[in-house]
Amino acid sequence: MKKEPLEIVRGSGNIYSDFDVPDADVRQLKAILAAEIIKTLDKKGLSVRKAQSLTGIDAGDFSRVRNADFRRISIERLMAMINGLGSRVKVAVTVRRAQARRAAAVA
Repeated sequence: MKKEPLEIVRGSGNIYSDFDVPDADVRQLKAILAAEIIKTLDKKGLSVRKAQSLTGIDAGDFSRVRNADFRRISIERLMAMINGLGSRVKVAVTVRRAQARRAAAVA
């Protein structure tokens, strides 16, 4: 059995964008915020119920974050969760033009 060489492609840093998923930037931001929430919960040893009692935010939202189900959770809600857990969010925004391959597809 002959093995063909694998092509290695460097990602953009946003897997959603790499796979042309709609709203890739929003999904990436939600994933980053969720990762911070999970990290904080784990570091403090908090269950979703304990997180609810500390923050006043529904335990179901914390469960959805743990399960990476962001369909019903806004960025604002994720930020409120982080703030309620005692952390702060610092956001830096970089605006870039659309990638050449997308611009070429439209032309």
